[in-house]
Parts: sequence; structure tokens; C-alpha cells
Amino acid sequence: MQRLEQRYSPSIQQMTGMLGKKQPEQKTSAKAELSFQEILHTTARQEPVQNLKFSKHANERLATRNINLSSEQMERLETGTTKAREKGIQESLVMVDNLAFIVNVKNNTVITAMDDSSDSIFTNIDGAVIS
Repeated sequence: MQRLEQRYSPSIQQMTGMLGKKQPEQKTSAKAELSFQEILHTTARQEPVQNLKFSKHANERLATRNINLSSEQMERLETGTTKAREKGIQESLVMVDNLAFIVNVKNNTVITAMDDSSDSIFTNIDGAVIS
């Protein structure tokens, strides 16, 4: 029996005594004090943002509907896509002036584009941004 006790140290009595003692507090690092949102924004700022791409279908719709985007409208479309990404939207309707764009946020790709000249129904989107 004595050999068995020697193999398993510390003993149950010693472990019980250790439980009552407070462990010294470990200092937290500066990273642990940052909120999740702060870490997320810091990471997002470090990753280069890719330019918004237009699918073949979207380019065809822009041409057939005679839609020309100004640089300011393009910037608002990209900002709207970024806002959608921050909210976790996968497929977004982004409104810029009287123009509507369906954007696959994950792939950073405009899928289709339309103006407000006709009634429109938007399906398969999980969010909208009016920019």
C-alpha cells in the first residue's frame, strides 16, 4: 500500500489543502482587455479591401439599361457593400440614388443592377443597405 501512495503524489489530503489556497492572479495581456468589436475593426482595417467586381450579368444589365455610375456613386456602392459585410449580410440589396444593386458580399461581386423605371421584386437577399 505504501508503494501505491508513493506513486501517486500529491495525496488526496494534499490536493484538498491546495484547493483552499488562492492561486496567484495572472496579469491579463493588453489583447485580452480589448473588446471583440475593437479586435474585429482592427483586423478589418489591416486587410486590404478588394475592389468591387461586376459579374457578366451585371455588366450586361448596366449596358442594356443604360446605367452609368459616377465615381461618387461607385464609392457609395462600395461603402454600402462594406456596411453589409460588417453586419454579416451575405446577399445584399444596395440602393444608391435610384439604382438598385444585388451584391454577393462574400465574393465582393455585383450580381445585377437596375434602375427604378419599373416595379421590382428582390428575392434571395438577407439584407439591404440604402447608401
